[in-house]
Amino acid sequence: MDTHYASLVLPTAESTQDEAAARFSGEPLLVVAARQTRGRGRFDRTWVEPDRAMFASLALAPSWPEENWGLIPLVAGLALREAIAESVSIEVALRWPNDLMASAGKIGGILVEASGERVVVGCGVNLWWADTIDGAAALLDLDPGPDVALELAAVWARAFLERIAAEPAHWGKHEYEAACVTLGQEVAYERGNGVAAAIDDSGALLVDTAGGVIAVHSGEIRIDGS
Repeated sequence: MDTHYASLVLPTAESTQDEAAARFSGEPLLVVAARQTRGRGRFDRTWVEPDRAMFASLALAPSWPEENWGLIPLVAGLALREAIAESVSIEVALRWPNDLMASAGKIGGILVEASGERVVVGCGVNLWWADTIDGAAALLDLDPGPDVALELAAVWARAFLERIAAEPAHWGKHEYEAACVTLGQEVAYERGNGVAAAIDDSGALLVDTAGGVIAVHSGEIRIDGS
């Protein structure tokens, strides 16, 4: 399967998301930066920059129907989890729908932005942080230097493109459920609360409530620390 992409490495970027979106010309493009000055997360939350991080964004025109694009953050998370295991031999967990988790807390996140036929998939990983902020953690105890971020970004891009080349029906639901720490937790959403029970084929979170099991989509849910 074709996992070819162009790449651009920048010492500093305001946002790898913006750089990838602006430079995209049809071929998948990976933009990696050692530092970001105006990074952002979901709902325009700012990304507090650690001492050493991987900031990467992959712009592409997915072959999947647009109705399946809601799966992209979950597929990106699976690919990033795979890349971390391959690059630094550490197993991390996923918190639905956009976060990477270690035992000490959140170590990274996924941000997906779409415009027309173009999708930009961004990820940030805290590689090393001498003094972390509340609710955050780092993947490594010691500064790994700059090369680990570049390797991790390249492995992630390849893994993501391999996964999205498959049919949407084979996106990895059971793999995601096995890695997801959200399942079994009490969650709140705009219509009430319940216990996260499973992930459905569309990537929605199935929540067991007093009125039965309902499907909750990204943006509706609130989990402590997310």
